[in-house]
Amino acid sequence: MHNLKTRSVKAEEVTHDWWVISAAGKPLGRLAARVASILRGKHKPSFTPNADCGDFVIVTDAAKVVLTGNKLVDKIYYRHSGYPGGLKAESAGHLLQRKPEELIRRAVWGMLPHTALGRKQLKKLKIYADSEHPHEAQQPRELSL
Repeated sequence: MHNLKTRSVKAEEVTHDWWVISAAGKPLGRLAARVASILRGKHKPSFTPNADCGDFVIVTDAAKVVLTGNKLVDKIYYRHSGYPGGLKAESAGHLLQRKPEELIRRAVWGMLPHTALGRKQLKKLKIYADSEHPHEAQQPRELSL
């Protein structure tokens, strides 16, 4: 009973696996929540919040992701140039047509910590609009929601 200390994993002890997820027909929020959890490493028993113990995630078929309700029209993404009058707005439907990878990246980024560690974890996310990806050499395993 005296040796019940919580062990923190060190960066050199972590192994990063590769997972591939198809976004075809999946709701955006549920997909992003699962991907963010894998990027952080919360699915592993050795999860440490201050270490990058997550895995790489490849999301395919990003153009076929589903938004429920009226979100294609009502959900607006904003960005600002920093200049007066520089506010730009774009609907989720337009962003999905123009750049579907960015729609998923923004949803996942909102679920990661907004720190240096979160930015490092976001770099392990690879998103592709169709079903092809160039990461076969890493032997990614299929993951279903």
